Amino acid sequence: MPRRTHRRILTVTRPLSRCVLGLLTAVCLLGSPSVEAERLKDLASIGGVRQNQLIGYGLVVGLDGSGDQTTQTPFTVQSIINMLGNLGVTLPPGQSLQLKNVAAVMVTASLPPYARPGQQIDVTVSSMGNARSLKGGTLLMTPLKGADGQVYAMAQGSLAVSGAGGAAPSGGKVTVNHLSAGRIPSGATVERAVASPVGQGDSVFVELNNTDFGTAQKVVDAINAVAPGSAQAVDGRQIQVRAPEDPNQRVAFLGKLENLDVTPAIQAAKVIINSRTGSVVMNQKVALQNCAVSHGSLTVTITNEQQVSQPGAFSGGQTAVTNKGGVDIKQEGGNIFNIKGGTNLADVVKALNAVGANPLELIAILQAMKASGALRAELEVI
Repeated sequence: MPRRTHRRILTVTRPLSRCVLGLLTAVCLLGSPSVEAERLKDLASIGGVRQNQLIGYGLVVGLDGSGDQTTQTPFTVQSIINMLGNLGVTLPPGQSLQLKNVAAVMVTASLPPYARPGQQIDVTVSSMGNARSLKGGTLLMTPLKGADGQVYAMAQGSLAVSGAGGAAPSGGKVTVNHLSAGRIPSGATVERAVASPVGQGDSVFVELNNTDFGTAQKVVDAINAVAPGSAQAVDGRQIQVRAPEDPNQRVAFLGKLENLDVTPAIQAAKVIINSRTGSVVMNQKVALQNCAVSHGSLTVTITNEQQVSQPGAFSGGQTAVTNKGGVDIKQEGGNIFNIKGGTNLADVVKALNAVGANPLELIAILQAMKASGALRAELEVI
């Protein structure tokens, strides 16, 4: 009985030695040790001047057969029945709607500070059912509510979807970008204004984007240089500033503050690791102490052999296929590398590159260095 053999070998290799990195895989070199001056508006914001998130539920119509499958999304059918009832159209009880051009969507927007009724804002429309595409659709009038349940804007308009796609009768399809979400530029009109406390009282508060006592003190010094005795630090994030009570003078005063040049304090040494992508980012204050690092080489080989047994002619037998697999693991010895300590970022990068580790190994090495005390920085995994 003749036998035919098909052999397939899958090899998964993870080299752990002599794999030289050109630079740490996304290491951020922050330049010279000196820190450049920045505008105050880039480092902080004025207390009370903030955006507010809005959300709403609506319907998109006019789709080219790519809407929700109403048998699987009953909320779409219920929304259509309610909408038609509000428009004076009554459907017979128990009516089953089979629609292909409608999709249930969630509408989100950000209400900018000091937005006034009549101002237009952009909205984002995202499918919440099983619609294949929102391209070419029109959002029907949708109220947008804030966290307090009040309606602050009304959205309506034609969607702009950047994606494209097509499907063949055989089942194949091609999709470019994302078709289940789109935007409507100036698609909502503000109906209610949000009160802001900035114009109340004799003081305003400057709030740093990141808590830092050194930067807070430098902001106080910069403000007092142009308005002596007007600023004092409340904590490492907030600075209280006396401001004119007249609204026009207060606006001019705040505009002057926002354009002050402030040199922020140097941040604490930190290494950011993304374990999903293997990215490693470190700032300029990262330092290393002398340490020794050893790593080896691990190779995993997976084999899958298919054997086909073909019966002889007129024997009445059946063709049989069997699988024969195996797993082989090999590990080579590793070398011990002496890493010299350094306080300069370029020296740290050079020392780590000398180990010859790939990004995933580098993450493990940095964690071990932190545990041993050789890495003088905060290690954060995202």
